[in-house]
Amino acid sequence: MVKEISIKSIVSILATKFTLFLTKTILKGGTTFPGRVALKLDNNILSKVSKGYKVILVTGTNGKTTTTSMIYNILKEKGLNVITNNTGANLFPGIVTTFVGHYKFFNNKGEDKYAVIEVDEANLKYITKYLTPEIITVTNLFRDQLDRYGEVYTTLTKILEGITLVPETKLVLNGDESLLGKLDVKNPCIFYGFKTAINENKTIDVNADSKFCKFCKTPYSYNFVTYNHLGDYYCTGCGYTHPQIKYGVDKIIELTAESSTVKFGDTEIFLGQSGVYNIYNALCAYAITKELNVDDATIKKSLESQSSSFGRQEIINIDDKEVKIILVKNPAGYNQALDTLCLNKDAFSCAFLLNDNYADGRDVSWIWDVNFENLANVKLDEVYVSGMRSFDMAVRLKTAGLSPSSFVIEEEYEGLTEKIKNGKNKKLYILATYTAMINYRKYLHSKGYIKNLW
Repeated sequence: MVKEISIKSIVSILATKFTLFLTKTILKGGTTFPGRVALKLDNNILSKVSKGYKVILVTGTNGKTTTTSMIYNILKEKGLNVITNNTGANLFPGIVTTFVGHYKFFNNKGEDKYAVIEVDEANLKYITKYLTPEIITVTNLFRDQLDRYGEVYTTLTKILEGITLVPETKLVLNGDESLLGKLDVKNPCIFYGFKTAINENKTIDVNADSKFCKFCKTPYSYNFVTYNHLGDYYCTGCGYTHPQIKYGVDKIIELTAESSTVKFGDTEIFLGQSGVYNIYNALCAYAITKELNVDDATIKKSLESQSSSFGRQEIINIDDKEVKIILVKNPAGYNQALDTLCLNKDAFSCAFLLNDNYADGRDVSWIWDVNFENLANVKLDEVYVSGMRSFDMAVRLKTAGLSPSSFVIEEEYEGLTEKIKNGKNKKLYILATYTAMINYRKYLHSKGYIKNLW
């Protein structure tokens, strides 16, 4: 039975599906333009094509793409009917494209459908204007693209503009993020976070993003810090403190440069994606899918088979080299990536790709808040530098204490790849900002090193 839908909407859907087909077959990608076509023909199209879905929205500064993928894969493992915007097209038009691309003109009654959607922080309000999610999760709030988002309080304000439109939606929030406690919202809130310390650190870094109480501006104190300003915080000025955690990391069994093993409650989980930030991503996915009544065994099976893709610790082979691509876009995420690299006991090489396109942020001064100094004491003997702002990066690395004699500065991807192929180390990490990651992956795809571009 054809759904009740206007002629205008039918035309919008058909035109968008045709545009999407053309962009995929001819342009080999592109998920934003078809959505723009849909909205041009029917600006209310999202409310129509999203009907029937139980929607989970994932927003926040870091971890959106990986967390979205984890939730999606868990629901797939459970055998549920689920869609997602897996290319990371998280702006309003890209999300419209996702729903239109999966839209069917005939009802499929009796089957629950889920949509796990990554949403840009500033675009949340455009999505919740047209649909009411089952769950909204906020992963964290860090300084990111200051020329676009401003400081962390500005980002929080943008997110709250979207949340206040859907007061009945459940919020699953990072309880270790001090900016997300005691929000002035009507929504039911549950929290996830660490219940155990990673190390003895109780002091946040001088460059941490949220050091002062959001109510009285007293510097936060901590029972423990996980990274940046995240952790078990409390304020000695007004008494504001860490919320009660429903889903937590109860035990850290092992942390290595390649993986982590942790306990969520009584469930031991091996994570093939390394770093404390990926423990947070997995815990967020665990919390959300538990709220959706998925059993622990299914969650464990899915998380332990989760593979990295699209520049998020994605592993590729360039001749005989094992290359791991890591997206870095702000000081908090970059420092987590460097901390993970520093767990390596053997020698390795590293490539630093820095761009300043709009999607990266025009202002690259943030690299001076990254703790590159930590690399001075590891076995890093080949340093490749590339991207539009390669010389800025080279200066930063030199200032951090890395030897310029080990630098290979190569702006062109072909030259960079040849230098990598001729390098002496078998293991290489590529730390790249967003458009640098996208463009280098396109180059590697054109040379056959990456099978799937998107």
